[in-house]
Amino acid sequence: MHVQDPTADIRPPARDTYRHGDLHRALLDAGIELARTGGPQAVVLREATRRAGVAPNAAYRHFASRQALLDAVRMAALSALAQAMEKEVAGVRRARNSAAYARDCLSAVGAAYLRFAQEETGLFRAAFAPPDPSEPEQPGGRPASAQPGAPHPFLLLGSVLDRMVEAGVLAPSRRPGAEYLAWSAVHGLALLVIDGPLASMPRKEAQALGRRLLDMVEKGL
Repeated sequence: MHVQDPTADIRPPARDTYRHGDLHRALLDAGIELARTGGPQAVVLREATRRAGVAPNAAYRHFASRQALLDAVRMAALSALAQAMEKEVAGVRRARNSAAYARDCLSAVGAAYLRFAQEETGLFRAAFAPPDPSEPEQPGGRPASAQPGAPHPFLLLGSVLDRMVEAGVLAPSRRPGAEYLAWSAVHGLALLVIDGPLASMPRKEAQALGRRLLDMVEKGL
């Protein structure tokens, strides 16, 4: 006769403390992976705590609500996007003159933005996720998890546009507000490609369309 081991179904309870590193970082990393695979709606505090291996109550010492965790994930996603843009600009070869180099840098910023939207779609959606109206607004502005001085895509775009002014490509009188015009054009195409009627367009065609858009943006500015 088989006797079932009475301890077979006994599992250790989830930890309410985190002794193997930084719980704040572990929860944020879990939130980032949830966003990467499922977008902002997948960022759930209870699931993040499960992945970190702690009791749900432990998470509230670091993130007061789901929105607080989502805010931190959003800042991390924006930083990842900015880093992708920085890397693309760093790879631009010095052209024959400063004007050509400035144009190439603007194209690099836009190309990286569109590529990130296609390759890291979940994080891209999380980066621009609107606040949840059902969640209380968190005081203090920038989430504590965001690193001071972290790069932001909008600021990087602005620095490239400043370079275009210095190179004589963009007239100083047309510089104010140029970030908003360039960003809205590129961001609009990104949304059309990942969530809109262009979602079924083959990747190569979408990339070619992106290059044409960037050329149009540069000429329009």
